[in-house]
Amino acid sequence: MSANLGNPDRLIRVVIGLALFFLPLMNMPAIWSSATLAFGSMAVGVILVLTALFRFCPLYRIAGISTCKL
Repeated sequence: MSANLGNPDRLIRVVIGLALFFLPLMNMPAIWSSATLAFGSMAVGVILVLTALFRFCPLYRIAGISTCKL
């Protein structure tokens, strides 16, 4: 499992991931009043944060993309 995420990509993933995780908890905006959408959003947020922490995205690997400058 080699790194395929660069620092700008990781930063964007962390910011969006944390927003997708915490906004449903605050019910802002009201679109997350549906439990299905709220849990789905939180799951996507966790996945984004984990891929940023591990510096590896399986979808990038399949597509042959790498934003890492190693």
